Amino acid sequence: MTNTPRHVRMPPFTDTLPAPIFFRAVQLPADTIYPWHCHQWGEFVYSFSGVMEVKLANSHYLAPPQYGIWLPARVEHIGQNRLAAEHSSLYIAEELCGALPAATCALAVSPLVRAILEHLRQHPPGNPRSDSDERLLRVLVDQLATARSVGSYLPMSDDPLLSIVLGMLEADPSDNRSVAELARAANTTERTLMRRCQRELGMTLADWRQRLRVVRAMTLLEAGQTVEAVALDLGYASASAFIAMFRRLTNETPDEYRKRAGSIGKQHAHP
Repeated sequence: MTNTPRHVRMPPFTDTLPAPIFFRAVQLPADTIYPWHCHQWGEFVYSFSGVMEVKLANSHYLAPPQYGIWLPARVEHIGQNRLAAEHSSLYIAEELCGALPAATCALAVSPLVRAILEHLRQHPPGNPRSDSDERLLRVLVDQLATARSVGSYLPMSDDPLLSIVLGMLEADPSDNRSVAELARAANTTERTLMRRCQRELGMTLADWRQRLRVVRAMTLLEAGQTVEAVALDLGYASASAFIAMFRRLTNETPDEYRKRAGSIGKQHAHP
């Protein structure tokens, strides 16, 4: 989080929730931040479009639209989006969080969970809420409790050696240098770099680089770039190779992602 945010938002609730399970969706302009805060309830953050970032004292989480971030109660954190985004927060009273993960993590969003979140975005629960709203919110909590935990979608590291390599790739996601070449650039060996990746990131450098490219691709696609241009920008020799990678990691093609993200924007532009 190197950019200075231009828009500061405060959490909507400080002491109590309006209901034990509360859903809220909001559109945020680019460079928005929720400063350091914590609360007495759990929170599931999901991004309909754009990428939300959540920073803890010693870790950094990203939520592209196929994942959400789970924050247990009393976890101090910052929320930020570098580009315009629409996200939702599902606030869950602590006494209802027993089946959810005990630590902050990214959760894979199933088609059912995505459909429920999209329904709630388009039809926010009323006040007072109906019985059907209450049942749907309970189902959503149950589904999140069984969702696959993936740690941090794009983990970062303060390791001096590894941070050099990750910084190079972040600055230029099209960098196609091999692990051995990147290791030499960081004045280390390939074996040492691979070992640091597994220890600090929980994945290979190749997997991390693909996830970085997916996150960057989402931003470029939403900005209107063609699939071919995005593929070239990210260092792919062909659009088909980029499409295959994107689909493998997101379960949708770049065009499908762009249409879905675009439809959300149009719904708000023409209510």
